[in-house]
Amino acid sequence: MMAVERDVAQRVVAWAAGRSPAIGRRRIVAIEGRSGSGKTTLAAAVADRTGAPVVHMDDLYAGWDGLLPGVTALREWILEPLAAGEPAVWRRWDWTAGAYGEEHRVPPGAWLIVEGAGAGARVLRPYLAGVVWLECPTAERKRRALARDGETYAPHWDRWAAQEAAFYADEQVRECADLLVETC
Repeated sequence: MMAVERDVAQRVVAWAAGRSPAIGRRRIVAIEGRSGSGKTTLAAAVADRTGAPVVHMDDLYAGWDGLLPGVTALREWILEPLAAGEPAVWRRWDWTAGAYGEEHRVPPGAWLIVEGAGAGARVLRPYLAGVVWLECPTAERKRRALARDGETYAPHWDRWAAQEAAFYADEQVRECADLLVETC
């Protein structure tokens, strides 16, 4: 990990440590931003420093048109049960089969990191200690995303970007984020 990434992760951890948990004693932090902005990398670095499990929205989306169903899955399978003091059990989307697959449990702990587009949706914010928004220019985000996922993502870039644009115009996640971070 580069020094800049370590500094950003340390900044996010310090900020989040000062936030009060919204539900129970678990501090749930959403790491948000457009595709390729660095959410997964930052989430892993924050998790390394806090011991937090990470839930990836990519595992909850119901396919390439599944951003909104992913938000619903996060709320119903994870956040609502945790708020009720119950175990959170979620199902991972199998991108090859085109259906939800095996179940996973969110382990207990003081922290939970949720990363991905949609993690900071309006309906989820009451459950969150805070939302971190990652900012990066479109050209760099696209370069990163296609370098990461190659030809698997290339035919879907415009379709997903349009879905993100509509979601963010409606949800105003960047405008409501608690912490803005430049990642490029």
